[in-house]
Amino acid sequence: MRAFKFFKSRYFIRLVPSDSEQIRLLFDRIAPVYDQLNNWLSLGQHRIWKQMAVKWSHPPRGGTCLDLCCGSGDLALMLAQVVGSTGHVYGVDFSSAQLAVAEQRSQTSSRNCVIAWLEADALDLPFADQTFDAITMGYGLRNVTDIPACLREIYRVLKPGCKAAILDFHQPQNPWMQTFQQWYLKTLVVPAAAHFGLTQEYAYLGPSLERFPPGPEQVKLGHQAGFREATHYAIAGGMMGVLVLKRA
Repeated sequence: MRAFKFFKSRYFIRLVPSDSEQIRLLFDRIAPVYDQLNNWLSLGQHRIWKQMAVKWSHPPRGGTCLDLCCGSGDLALMLAQVVGSTGHVYGVDFSSAQLAVAEQRSQTSSRNCVIAWLEADALDLPFADQTFDAITMGYGLRNVTDIPACLREIYRVLKPGCKAAILDFHQPQNPWMQTFQQWYLKTLVVPAAAHFGLTQEYAYLGPSLERFPPGPEQVKLGHQAGFREATHYAIAGGMMGVLVLKRA
């Protein structure tokens, strides 16, 4: 296990492999408008989907929870509301700019739970085996450089009998929904990003969706990673999905 440093209320660790550096820089650049764009482009629905992921991860009151690829902190803040003042939440991301936004948001929120924000690699987490009572991940699995390795790492740090819930964009299986999604990305997402000078940054969405395994394949990968139960829930017409994994 690699060493990591502690500064005030946030952990920092640089474990990002060179082949993911461009992805990290992308999320650093979009950090200032990430929340605004997500809310705008989803018509506020992303918060409902995130609440679903939190619920399906079954975080216990007073538990220790992880939000992996936490971005600006939405899921970590939701977890903190559930575990309460006796719980602990860790928000992990490899983008220092996203973590800065998350920490600022946590300082102005009304939650009682202390959240530790850590800059680390999702493929090499600085935690002992079987640390967490629940794990969430929002819009991160699609961007890791090795999905099976990430799922194995989630399995490693999750306690036996506990659950992880992974929310992400998906390419719908229905041809009509695929057409709608392509129209949505081309006519709404990319122009909206262009308004903020982030055309190239958001143009990656289409190619990343094409490479991302569909729900049934994610279930297979979950079982291969060691999880006893793996269930994929398609939402928003199949354009979103939540993979729920339970460790034996």
